[in-house]
Amino acid sequence: MTDVSSSLLARPATPGFHGTPVPPEEQVTGARPYDTAGLVGVGLTVAAFIVLFAQPAMKLVRDWWNDPDAGHGLLLFPVAIWLAWRSGRHPDARPNVGAGLAILAVAVLARYVSSLAAELFTTRASMMLTLVGLTVFYAGFRQVWHWWLSFAVAALSIPLPTVVTSAISLPLQFKASELGASLLRMRNVPVWLDGNVIRLPGHQLFVAEACSGLRSLTALLALGVLLGGLMLRSPLSRIALLALAIPVAIAINGFRVFLTGFLVLFVDPKLAEGFTHVTEGWLLFLVSLSALGVLAWLCRRAERLVPRWREEAAA
Repeated sequence: MTDVSSSLLARPATPGFHGTPVPPEEQVTGARPYDTAGLVGVGLTVAAFIVLFAQPAMKLVRDWWNDPDAGHGLLLFPVAIWLAWRSGRHPDARPNVGAGLAILAVAVLARYVSSLAAELFTTRASMMLTLVGLTVFYAGFRQVWHWWLSFAVAALSIPLPTVVTSAISLPLQFKASELGASLLRMRNVPVWLDGNVIRLPGHQLFVAEACSGLRSLTALLALGVLLGGLMLRSPLSRIALLALAIPVAIAINGFRVFLTGFLVLFVDPKLAEGFTHVTEGWLLFLVSLSALGVLAWLCRRAERLVPRWREEAAA
C-alpha cells in the first residue's frame, strides 16, 4: 500500500491531474490561444494594401484581359502565386522589421509620386515592391530569396511602359522584315525591302507592330525564367537560357514573315490576314516554345556533364 501511494506521488504533474491548475483557454480544446495582436496586424496590413493598390490592381487585371501585349499576365501571376505556395515558408525565415519598414516606406513614396504623375508602370512596380517589403517584414530576406522565382514571374506579368515597348518594337519589326526578305531571296523571289515594308511582284507586305514579335519575345523570356528556375541550378545556365530565348523569338518571327510572303505570292493573298494569319502565328509560337524547351533540356544536360568532365580531368 505504501509503494502504491509513493508511485502516485511520483507521477509527473500534468495539466488537470490532481488539482494542477489548467489555463482557461486550454480547458476545452487544450490548444494555445490565438495571437490576437498578430491577427489584428495582418488584418490592418491587408486593409492598407487594398486601400493603396485596389485601383491599380483592378486596372492591371483589365489590361491583362483587354490588351494583347499584356495578356501573358493572366497566366503568369497565378503561376507566381502557385510557386510561392509550392515553396512554402523557409525553415530559417525570421522577421526583419526594420528593413521591411524601410522597403515599405520607399514603396509607399513611389506609389504617391506615381499617382501624381499618373504613371502606371511605377505604380505597379511599387505594388511589387510592397509585396517584397511585407515579406521582409514578416519573414526576412531569406524568405524573399526562397521565393525569388515567384517574385520574378510576378514582375514579368507587369506590362512594360509604352515608351519602352515602342522603342523595342521598331527594331524587331526591321529585323523580322530583314530575315523574311532574306529567306524569300533564298527561294529566288525578287524582293525589295524598304524598312518594314516588303515589296513582292504584284504584292506588298507591311510588317506591323503587332507582327514585330514583341509578344512572343515577352512570353519566351517569361517561360525562360520559369524553366530556368524549375529545371536548372546554375545561375550561368539560367542566364544562358534567357539569352538564347531572344534569337529564338527573332528567328521564328522572321520565318513567319517569310512564310506569309511565300503564301501570298504562290497560294492566296488572303492568307496574309484573318484567321489563317492568326493561326499561323500561334502554330509558330508553339514551335518557339518547343525550341526553348529543348534548349532548357540541353542546358540541364550540360549542368550534369560538366562536373563529370571536371572529375575525369582531375583524375
